[in-house]
Amino acid sequence: MPAVRYAHKNVILLILALAQFMVVLDTSVVNVALPRIYKSLHFHSFSSLQWVVTAYTLAFGGFLLLGGRAADLYGRKKVFLAGTVLFALSSLLCGLAQNSGMIEITRILEGLAASFMSPAALSIVLTTFKEGKERNTAISVWGAVAAGGAAFGLLLGGILTQYLSWRWNFFINVPIGIFLILATIFYIPESNADLDHRQLDLPGAVLVTGGLILLVYGLTKAPAWGWTSANSVKFLGASIVLLAAFVWNEARSKHPLMPLSIFKVRNVGGANLTQLPITASLFAMFFFITLYVQDVLGYSPVRSGFSFLPITIIIGIVAGFMSKVVTRIGYKIPLTVGPIIMAVSLLYLTRVRVHGTYFHDVFPGLAFMAIGLGIVFIALTIAATNGVPHKQSGLASGLLNTSQQIGGSLGLAILSGVASSATASYLIKHPSSPLQAQVNGFHAAFWVGVVFAVIAVVLSVFLIHQRKGEKIDPEAAMAA
Repeated sequence: MPAVRYAHKNVILLILALAQFMVVLDTSVVNVALPRIYKSLHFHSFSSLQWVVTAYTLAFGGFLLLGGRAADLYGRKKVFLAGTVLFALSSLLCGLAQNSGMIEITRILEGLAASFMSPAALSIVLTTFKEGKERNTAISVWGAVAAGGAAFGLLLGGILTQYLSWRWNFFINVPIGIFLILATIFYIPESNADLDHRQLDLPGAVLVTGGLILLVYGLTKAPAWGWTSANSVKFLGASIVLLAAFVWNEARSKHPLMPLSIFKVRNVGGANLTQLPITASLFAMFFFITLYVQDVLGYSPVRSGFSFLPITIIIGIVAGFMSKVVTRIGYKIPLTVGPIIMAVSLLYLTRVRVHGTYFHDVFPGLAFMAIGLGIVFIALTIAATNGVPHKQSGLASGLLNTSQQIGGSLGLAILSGVASSATASYLIKHPSSPLQAQVNGFHAAFWVGVVFAVIAVVLSVFLIHQRKGEKIDPEAAMAA
């Protein structure tokens, strides 16, 4: 097909950026619709509702390394197309869900599809554009589109939920998916990695994904079961066994899903560990503030979406400033200061009231969170990738994305369980105050979020190392 052979690079970038926009959009668009989904599909608690978000992010993060590896082994275009087809189909099924179990299963399918779409699309971008300024510009566009998807998703989710139905948050992916499938067939050429094998580490993929699912499920249920109950010990113990088996498998496998040698590079392990509590705090803030402004303050979905826009503006301003600061002072200080500001944000949000207002109870907490995230984002990306050999850059990026999704899944699981438990305990003592009980659950969740942010500070202090005079590429900082 001539169109495939002669497609302009910018056309390819536009198609792939739209795909990434859709993947990121689906992480945030559903947040504003959560209260309507809760009522429509008859969820019974926060800990069960959180699976609408967690099922997607957990499958996304759990299969991300497998998706990236499959793209290298079997052809980036083929894997991207397969992922896009599954994403469109699973989105349709999400919109048609009739009960909580159905939407949770279809959200897992969506996350699985995204885990193949996203790394395959980024790989095509990296192989299409020449290393240096051209590629950095393309990655900057890619990053801007991804950030826009997260921000626009909250507003779009509010509009669709209020004026059509929460189901349209998923239906909208179907026509976009069809367009992407056709555009990919006609305009994107196939590309394959120069590898001497076609072996996929399926045992590693099964072990890591199974271990993470059991861990998240166990952490979700432990507050209700009791942390020392037989069920908690069984699920959490099984997850530890599977994750340990994954590490053992990677050390012995000839073609591992995640070569352990990458952790010999300074800061790769420390940056990814620091990422976990940071995104745990972030996901929890979005989840509970969405419920607070709609269920307690009585906001419409559209107004709820608008209430989050300041976060995007502030992050953009701070991140743009920090891209220059990091090249001068390095990433160690920002990675220590940023989580402290995030802790202040969550500490402020522990004060939300039943008869609160947006500018008194919500906005200051959102502003502090945005400042902290703007400081952290670029510094964390550079710390996790600086000094990584070029042939392992894709793996380093995949690890960071994986830890982001897994951190959010784990954090939301823990905090939802804590909130549900605190709400139930308050209702036993005050059965006539259901709204105050709900707010009391939010308080408990935000306090645990503060602990997560403090853990991130401690990890950055002890695990992130920076040599004096260590060079940081300004273009890499901007691309990050």
